[in-house]
Order: sequence, then structure tokens, then C-alpha cells
Amino acid sequence: MATGQRFGWMGAAALCAGLWATVGSVPGARAQPQSAAAAKPIAGDPVRGRYLVEHVAMCVECHSDRDSSGTIVPAERFKGGPLPPGPVWAVDWPMRAPRNAGLPGYTDEEARRLLMQGAISRNGQQLRPPMPRFRMTLQDADDVIAFMRAQP
Repeated sequence: MATGQRFGWMGAAALCAGLWATVGSVPGARAQPQSAAAAKPIAGDPVRGRYLVEHVAMCVECHSDRDSSGTIVPAERFKGGPLPPGPVWAVDWPMRAPRNAGLPGYTDEEARRLLMQGAISRNGQQLRPPMPRFRMTLQDADDVIAFMRAQP
């Protein structure tokens, strides 16, 4: 597939870079301490979570496969997808975004940490770019988790 057909990916990559600086910088939005997040059971709103996933964090843009015209394939939403080529300085840029439907391999606490503390993986390591460094509130994280857990 030609690079020009992946224009949506270039925009999504630029958006992800911008989100590093903006998610969590909304006035009044602060990440909760990890101890409070770990103690509270998930009580998220999947409808609001869908809005956050699809229109704010834009997870669907990288974690979904596309057809030859660059349109997201509905049956492949959140099942992983190829990433655009990274910048020349990014030696270990991943070729694909992983599946995130259902948040496989993540406990609720690990998913909260990923969303609230800047893209920390389940093994405690910083995820590689282009994964945004989210700093969501506890409620935002729980809403995202509730929506993503419901994805097949």
C-alpha cells in the first residue's frame, strides 16, 4: 500500500504526539494517586469510555487495521494494526500497534497505571512511542477500561 493511502495514519501519529502533552492537562483534571486507584473497584461508564477512546484518546486510529483506501475495517477495530514508519531517530519504532480489545493481559490495576501514569506497561516498563503518555483521572481511566473490556 502506498504511503499516500495511509494519510490517516500520519495524522493519527501527529495527534498521538500532541496528546503526550495535552492529555491530563485539562483544567481540573488530575491523576489520582496509585494507592487510591488500586483500592477502588472499576465502576466505569462504558458509554463515556467509548467517547474517550474514539474521540479524545483516539485509540481506534492505531489499534485497528485499515482497508486499501485507508478506512478502518469495522471487524478489526481494536485488534491491532500496522503503524506508519517512525521518525529516523526512533530506532525501535514498532511495526504494529497491539490488540487492545478487552485489554488482554492487563489487570484493572495495570490498565489504570497505563492510563494514569504515562504509558507504563504491565511489566512496569515505559511503552515505546508512538504510544501517548496518558495522565487520565481515575474516573476517565475506569470509563476507558469499562468500554475496552466490553470489546470482543
